[in-house]
Amino acid sequence: MEDCPRLGETAFLEMDSARTALVSVDMQRDFCGPGGYVDVMGYDLSLTFAPIAPMASVMAHLRNSTDMKVVHTREGHVPDLSDAPYNKLLRSKIVGKGWGIGDTPPDGLGRLLVRGEANWEIVDALRPRKGEPVIDKPTKGALTSTAMDLVLRNLGVTHLVIGGVTTDVCVHSVMREANDLGYWCVLLKDCTAATDRGNYLAAIKQIKMSGGIFGWVSDSKQFIAATKRAFRQTPRSAPRRRSIARPSRPISP
Repeated sequence: MEDCPRLGETAFLEMDSARTALVSVDMQRDFCGPGGYVDVMGYDLSLTFAPIAPMASVMAHLRNSTDMKVVHTREGHVPDLSDAPYNKLLRSKIVGKGWGIGDTPPDGLGRLLVRGEANWEIVDALRPRKGEPVIDKPTKGALTSTAMDLVLRNLGVTHLVIGGVTTDVCVHSVMREANDLGYWCVLLKDCTAATDRGNYLAAIKQIKMSGGIFGWVSDSKQFIAATKRAFRQTPRSAPRRRSIARPSRPISP
C-alpha cells in the first residue's frame, strides 16, 4: 500500500484470498467507448479508456491463478427511465448540449445509459465470464441500492480490490459504501480513471488521508506480483485460503 502514515512509505495489507473479490466498476462502453455517454458529454475518452489494459491483466491473473472472485457493476436505467431522478436527467442534457440519458445521439450505439443498449454493455476486453456476478445499478454507488452487499456476503467476501470508472464518482461511491459496511478496500490506481486528471489525483489523495480513510491504494503490478509470490509459496495440497502477503505489521484482520 502507498503512503501509510506512521507505517513508513509503504505498508503491507494481509488478505485472505478466498474472501477477496475484484470489483470492476462500470467498465462499460458508455464510459470507455466512442459514441457512449462520456464521449457525448465531451470529455477526453482516452482517460477512461486507459484502465482497460491493466484491469484486463489483473482479471486474467485472478481467474487463471488464484481463488479470488471477480464481480462487475453496470450503471444504467430501465427503458422508461422511471428509476432515473429528474435532476440526473436534466444535468446530463445540459452537459451534453441537449443529448443526455435516454437519448440516442447522432452516430451513437443506442440510448445513453439505458439497460440493454449496446453502449450500456461492458467492454469486450473485460466481459464477465459465466458465473461472475454482474450488479446492475441505477445509482453511482452500488452496495446500498442493489443486492450487491448480499451477494458479497453470500460469497464470503470481506476484502475488495477495486478498479473501474470514474475514480471520483462511481468508484469513490462504491468504495465509501463498502467501507461503511465493514469491507476492507484496496484501490488499484492504474485500473481506474476520471474524466479529469485533476479529479483523479484528488480522489486518490482523499483515500490516502488519515492512513487510509476508507481504504488503501496500490497498483496492478504490485498486486499481481504479490499474489504470484504468495501462491507460488503455497503448497498445492494446502487449504483454499491463502494470504497474498506476509507483512511484519498486518493492518487488518
